[in-house]
Parts: sequence; structure tokens; C-alpha cells
Amino acid sequence: MQSYPNHWEADVVLTDGGTAHLRPITADDGDLLRAFHSRLSPETIYYRFFAPYPKLSARDVDRFTNVDYESRVALIATISDVMVAVVRYDKVAEDEAEVAFVVEDGHQGRGLASVLLEHIAAAATERGVSRFIADVLPENRRMINVFREAGYTAQQSFDEGVIRLTLDLEPTHDAEEVMRAREQRAESRSIARLLFPASVAVIGASRTAHTIGQSVLRNLLDGDFKGPVYPVHPTAKAVAGVRAYTGILDVPDTVDLAVVAVRADMVVDVVEECAQKGVHGLVVVSSGFGEAGPEGRERQDELVRTARAAGMRVIGPNCLGIANTDPGISLNATLAPYVPPRGPIGFFSQSGALGRAILQSVAGRGMGLSTFVSAGNRADVSGNDLVQYWQEDPATKVVLQYLESLGNPRKFTRLARRLAKQKPVVAVRSGGSSQGVPSGHAAGALSLPDYAVTSLFEQAGVVRVEDITQMFDVAQLFAYQPLPSGPRVGIVGNSDSLGLLVKDASVRQGLRPREPVALGPNATAEDFDEALTAVLADDSVDALVVVFIPALTPISDDVAEVMRAKAAAADKPIVTTYLGYQGLPAELRQIGEGGETAAGSVPSYPAPEDAVRALAYATRYSLWRNRESGRHPELADIDGARARSIVDRALGKRDEEQRAEDRTIWFTSEPVQNEESAADRETAYELLSCYGIDAVPYVPVSTEQEAVRAAEELGYPVVVKANAPDLRLRAGGTGIRADLRSATDVSGAFTALDDRLGADADLVVQPMVVPGVPTVVRAGENPSFGSVVGFGLADVTAELLDDRAFRLAPLTDTDAADLVHAVRAAPLLFGLPAGATSLAEQPDVEALQETLVRVSRLVDAFPEVAHIELDPVIVNSAGAHVLGARVWLREPPDRRMDSGPRRLRNITF
Repeated sequence: MQSYPNHWEADVVLTDGGTAHLRPITADDGDLLRAFHSRLSPETIYYRFFAPYPKLSARDVDRFTNVDYESRVALIATISDVMVAVVRYDKVAEDEAEVAFVVEDGHQGRGLASVLLEHIAAAATERGVSRFIADVLPENRRMINVFREAGYTAQQSFDEGVIRLTLDLEPTHDAEEVMRAREQRAESRSIARLLFPASVAVIGASRTAHTIGQSVLRNLLDGDFKGPVYPVHPTAKAVAGVRAYTGILDVPDTVDLAVVAVRADMVVDVVEECAQKGVHGLVVVSSGFGEAGPEGRERQDELVRTARAAGMRVIGPNCLGIANTDPGISLNATLAPYVPPRGPIGFFSQSGALGRAILQSVAGRGMGLSTFVSAGNRADVSGNDLVQYWQEDPATKVVLQYLESLGNPRKFTRLARRLAKQKPVVAVRSGGSSQGVPSGHAAGALSLPDYAVTSLFEQAGVVRVEDITQMFDVAQLFAYQPLPSGPRVGIVGNSDSLGLLVKDASVRQGLRPREPVALGPNATAEDFDEALTAVLADDSVDALVVVFIPALTPISDDVAEVMRAKAAAADKPIVTTYLGYQGLPAELRQIGEGGETAAGSVPSYPAPEDAVRALAYATRYSLWRNRESGRHPELADIDGARARSIVDRALGKRDEEQRAEDRTIWFTSEPVQNEESAADRETAYELLSCYGIDAVPYVPVSTEQEAVRAAEELGYPVVVKANAPDLRLRAGGTGIRADLRSATDVSGAFTALDDRLGADADLVVQPMVVPGVPTVVRAGENPSFGSVVGFGLADVTAELLDDRAFRLAPLTDTDAADLVHAVRAAPLLFGLPAGATSLAEQPDVEALQETLVRVSRLVDAFPEVAHIELDPVIVNSAGAHVLGARVWLREPPDRRMDSGPRRLRNITF
């Protein structure tokens, strides 16, 4: 029997936060189908079959379960191995199919129909179907709404009492937006179910002090959790003074959240019992999983597979736990004995080991948290899920993330950019800044230096800081002060030296400081009041730094009160340095009801440089948030269908097993000696031309006669140059002879270069391009961020200084302009080149920016394009001219997590 593609199987989150498993139906599902049909109400059956159909015949079951996964496809949804929904299509024409689905009554309204429609549409598109037809009874409004709200282009007709809906499956912006909105709501609710449990069971609660199980239990109890807590212990009648149960199934009441603290080899059995109990979510603090090697990884996959199949999300394993400071729940399901008070900060950490230190740091600074999640191995719930939750959580105003990896980089940048438009996102990312370096002729991932990682975070709106200390420096400003509207900084203080330190630090951070207002060492509260009032009222000031040395004038409540009052009323941020005091002076904090730090708190830093750095981070974020993000310009001459044909032809049509093997094809514009490689070079140029990138042609030559003949074919003037990767020298080098206008010139240039460079020179003849600014464009896949575009000037100095800039693909017009301006040598592109006499000869930077946009579209659309190098790209007054190009193709990375229908991160099914 024909098998189905593995990627048609997926775990999905439903609108109420539960999960279900989707897979194609098989011939072995007859009993599941009969049981499913027997549970349907007469009304649901009537809506599906347009007639009473109380029982499926053997022939029906055989027809429904035996499909060819080509012209007939059916997907089913299961929860705890029970079938709860089915969708199917049957082709009625080459590109058209009838579609129908049915959802069990008890599971209707959970979003099963919409997510099944997404997945069946994706499967149909793979099989060449471009249009769905659905016949629906007029009274079946729920079904009609599913089709209408899907976002596809739809048409409707009415005939003989039946509504016929026709859906065009061509992807539309509306369909993608609908899918993303549903994804956000579903994933947000799945996290809310974990953070707001009505009851908690601790499985593995221990009577032994300082064990994991007892620590979690005591922290739940000491944290004043508002719901019942159920210790689970195989023999004890009570743990920590609370009645215990021998197993989760023995707990008489419902359990929303289970904290699992048993040996790793026991966890899956516990999860199965939790599934039987109807538990909504799991926090697995046990270790011995993915971090412990291949066997642990298999155990971890089984844990997640079992939990998701039963509708549960999993935090962990090997995690510190979760906390929610909402006074209505007071949840501390962590290994940390103390959780900071209520506050506006949501915190996600991959590291459990750092968790306790992080929570103590927050409390020590007088800051408060809304929620805290330590996800450990992130087998299921990841930072992306928390981003979805915090986007709509009114209690969270600032999001902090400690990241060791990004998991799904394309989804992370998409979600982070959307969240950052509403709330600041501050991240510490450890674990190395560069992964995957191309070597030799093999295609590899685009390597990124650390500064590039920071710029890519900033492009997505994420404030990337260097360490935990800086994270909290920035967080306390974001949490308790307004955003600065610009980079102009006012400075007020009672120390001339401190004022100058602030000014110098501001300049280094790219801010624009005003002259410091020096009040003198004996300044009083009234002096500060007057100075602060004047500076805050100054329209040329966007933010204020206050410096104070209490050693000269003992700190008084009056000065602190002036500062706090000004901060509470100001629409500009105020930060301060109290030299000699650590942390936030109590006089500058005011704690409101419920432990939440009140408005008017003034962030205080131990050194002026710390205060200015935090302010600089906030300023850059504010400017990013308020700027226009640009648009994706309409580009002519893009032929995606032809590009697809070229890529598929190059990689070869193979079955799925063969395509899973890693295979790299190197396309190059460099001269080669055999026909097969020459064809590869032509294919590379053809692929680039599909996206409107027309490289300047050239002809490889090996003799004087060939060089002269090539020059005459191409037309004078021409250049003769060395084109091998290790010998190619850019404009001004000795590996090129330019402005050759006769056969004699060409013959002499060829002879000179051939004598000096030898047989390995790989000489070529190419039409002469008017001199300009040589640049280099690189693009490809980076494992941490997805598709990235890099840019720099193509000269030795730029390479030695690593003067390159990077942006995420696809680029908007604003991104492309930023990319060009980001390199330190950018002024060379905006002035007159040597010898120029008028602005008409200024380099056409707009043409360069369009080339960058086109390259970004190519690598974004085709994950098979592992790496592109356009080197050099000469930018002159006539445009941007690609003189050399190399392209590598390989089997593509899996992008279904972000470009296909909604699904949770893949595990082995």
C-alpha cells in the first residue's frame, strides 16, 4: 500500500490550549472510524451526509479508510488515540477537489475544523490541487463560517437547497494573517492553562528534606497557592503536613497541573496516568533526558509524544519550574524558595541552573515579575510560546529572555518583531555567535560574527544585552519609566566630575548629551527641584540622567522625594546614579498594593556608565519602535516558477528517502574546463536572472587567440582578469587589465597575466564596466536566524577590518537602505568617486539597494539556496553591476514550522 509523506503528521494546539495529533487515515483505522461515527449526533451526521446515516457499512469503512494519498486524501485528529475529527478531499479534476470534514460534537468549537482545513489544503497543494469545492447545507452555519473565515479567496453559489463554496488555495495575505492569529491565540491559551491552574499535584513529593519533590511542594505551600495541592507519594499518608495519594489516579478531584519529580525512567508512565486523569499540563523538573545523551533524547521524545497525544503541554524536562505572581493564584511551582513580588516583567529562561540566581537578582533590585518560566530542555514549550502569551497578557509590560539557542529562528524573529512593536523584549543569548562556516567548495551556513547577531536582534526589535546584569539594568528602566523619544540627553548633578563622565559615556553610546547642569556639592532638594523642572521642560531634551554623591551631602528623603515626584509626572525617562550606594535606594522606590512597584520609581545604577548604557539601549529600541518598518517593494522580472524549475532540475527529482540525504551542488561563475561544470555556471546565472539579477557575462580563455576572439564577440572595451577564487583581485589590483580597446591590447594583457600568474589564473574576458565602488553581497541560511543578507565593500581594507553588515531576509526598502549605511565605509558610496566632476557621476545606491532586495527575496523563497556570493558588485552612476557570482544549492532545511500550516515543533512519530 502506498505510504503517506511523514510531514503530513503533526501535533497542533487547539483554540482552548489543548493539543491534538493529526495524521493521514490508514486502512487500519476502521475500528476508530466506526467508534467515531457512533458518537456523532444525528444532527452532525445529517450536516455531513445530507441524510440520516446512523451506521457505517463495511463498504463505507473500506472506502473511507483506503485512500491513495494522491487523488484521495483524508486526515484525522486524535486525542489519547481516540479519533475526534476527520477531513478529506477527493479530486474531481486535475486541479480541483471536493472537501468535507466532520468534528465530534463534544470537540466542536475547539478549532479542529480550521486547523484540519489548513493541513488538508497544504497536502492538496502538494498534489497539484489549486481549488476546493465544498457543498454545505444552509443551516450548517458553523461549517460555512469555517470556510469563510479561512482567508482564502472564496466564491459562493446556491443550488437545490445546498450552498456551494469554492475556495482558491493560492496563498493570500489574508489567509496567512488568519492562520497566524489563530496560532497566537491557541498557543497563548495553552500557556495560560499552565500558568493559571486551579489545582496542582506534585508527583514525586518526598518527605526527605532538600529533595526536588519536597522543595517544589514546600514552595507551592509557602507561596500561598490559592488552589488545592495534592502530594503524590507511593507509601506516605502525608507529606509536609498535607494528605498524600499513592498515585495521580487516586486524587479524588480534578487536577489541572502536575509537577513531575520522579526518576527519568518513570516519567512516561506517570504521564500516561496524568493523561487518564485529564491533567491539562505538566512541569517536568526531573533530569536525565535530552541533556543525558541519545537514550535520554529518545526518552524525552516519548515523554512529549505521550503528553501531546493526550492534549497536554510540557514545560521541561530538566527545568526549574514556573511561577505566576497574580494575587489570585500565587503560583510558585519552582525549585526556588522565593519569587519576587508582583510586577510588570515576564521572564523566560532556558537555564534552570541560573533560575534561582535570576529570581534573587530581580528581588534585590526592587523589581517585580508577572510570570516566570524556566523551560529547561524545551522539549515542548519554548520561548516562542511565551512570546505568544505575553503579547496579550495585560500584566506583562516587559519581556526578558535568557536564550541558549533560538529553536525555530524564523518563527522567533517573526514573533519577537510583532511583540516588540507593543512591548520591549530584552534578551541575553549565550552559546556562541557563529555557527556553520563554509569551507572550500562545500556550501555551508552563512557565518555571523557577534556584532552581526546583535544587529539582527535589533532589526527584529529585540534588545540584545551582554549579560544578566545588563538585562536587569535595561529592564528596570523599561518597567518603570517612559520610553525616550530621541537621543538628546540632559544631565543634572551635584558633581562636575560625574557630569563629565555621563557626557563622555553618552557620546560613546551614540547619544547626544547636553552640557551638564552642575548644582555644586551643597545642592539642596530645592536646587534639584528647580533644575529638574527646567531640564524636563526643555524640548531639546528627550531623557534625563541625574548624578548624586551622597558622601558630600548626606542623602535625604527630600532629594529622593523630589526625584520620585518628577519621575511620576514626567513623560521623559529619568535615570540616576547614587555613587556609593548599591542597587536601588529605598527612598526612590514606592511599593504599591500587592507588592507591585509603583509609578515614579527611578532606576538607580552603581556607575554613570551603567545608567547611560541602559538609557542608550532604551533609546535605540524606542527609535526602532517609532520608525516606519518599510515596505516590500513590487519588483519586476521575478519568475519564481522558472526558478523553481531550475532548482528542482539541479538538485534532481528523487524519492523522499534520497532527498533526506545531505547533498550539495556548487554553482560557480568561475571558469572551468569541462562541459558539465560550464553548464553549472550557466545554471547559476540563469537562477539569478529569475530574480532580475543579471550578471555581466564573460568568456573563459586559455590562449591569446581565444582572448582576442572573445573580446571581439563581447565588444570593446573589455577587461582581462584572473577569476579564480584565490587569485581574483578587485579593482586597482594587479590581477586585472582594464579598458582594453583593441586586439593588441587584449593580446598583451593576456600574455602579461598568463606569464605572471600561471596556468591556475583562470583568465577570463569580460565587457568593461565604468569604474565605481566595488562591493560584495553575500546571502544564505544561518542556523540561528534563517535567511540572512550580508553587505560590505570589496577591498582588502574592508575585509581586514571585517567591515560588513547583516540583515534578515526578506528585506524591506528600509532594511536595504539601513544595510548599506551600516558599514563604516558607506560614505564612499555617497560621495563623488575619484575624478568625477558632477553629481551625475555619483554611485547609484538605489540600484545597489534593489539588488540587495532581490537577493533577499531569492534566498527567502528558496531554502535550497544555501549561499550566494556576488563579488564584486561595481556601483557606478549607471547602476549596480554584478561582475562575479557564486551560488551553492543543497537539500533545503525544514521550514514547515513557519511557512506551512500550524504545528508544534516536530518530534519523531
